[in-house]
Amino acid sequence: MLFGIAAPSHAQWVVYDPAVTYRNSVTAVLKEVLVRLQQQQHSELRRMAHRLSMFTSLAKYRVPDPPRWRTHDFEGPAFLFARDYHAALNYGDRSGRSYLGISHPLIDPTSGIGRLPAVARRALSSHLATIDLTDAAVIAATHDTGQLRYNGRRELAAIEGLERDVTNDSLEQSTTAVLDKISGAGLIGARQRQARIQLLDGVVEQLLVENKRARDTEAAAMNMQLTAWRDRAAANQAFVAGTGDALRTWRQP
Repeated sequence: MLFGIAAPSHAQWVVYDPAVTYRNSVTAVLKEVLVRLQQQQHSELRRMAHRLSMFTSLAKYRVPDPPRWRTHDFEGPAFLFARDYHAALNYGDRSGRSYLGISHPLIDPTSGIGRLPAVARRALSSHLATIDLTDAAVIAATHDTGQLRYNGRRELAAIEGLERDVTNDSLEQSTTAVLDKISGAGLIGARQRQARIQLLDGVVEQLLVENKRARDTEAAAMNMQLTAWRDRAAANQAFVAGTGDALRTWRQP
């Protein structure tokens, strides 16, 4: 005996919607573009994450023998009379005692300057001010130079330590470590710029003192010339009168 199951037959109709087909095509293309873009970004990030040491040796960026800070000998017998000042050039001297110890001393002018005429007192005060300005500029420049030389030696040690860290070929350093190196380099660079500003400030002070000294010299020469022009008639008459008196009163010895 045969048994059969009859299944009802259904007709299948294909529905084509151009708008839906276009949307799906655009979506597929956009997804493909996004996938490729993400793959490119991932590859670029991996390439950027690689250290330069993977492609070349960082040892070539090291300075083999950097110049050292020169120090002045203040303990040996070669500079017997300037030891204190040499020590000040190495470490600084805020008080200025080392400079005053090797410079020519100035006699206290306060006791006799008040008895001078106004014109002479004014001229003497100008010269004394130039000496005081020179002392102040030299003392400040000596102290700054000594401090910069002393701190420069320690700064050089910090630069050498940073150089060792930067040229380290290890691949196990994080991004934070690299950023710390950049921050350290920026800090050292800022200190070096500040040191250059201090040195330039000392040079400017020295130039100001030299300009004042030159101006005082020119003013004194001009005052003498103006006085000669103003009093030339009286001076000539006095010279003639004095010469005539000398000739009249002269006798053969």
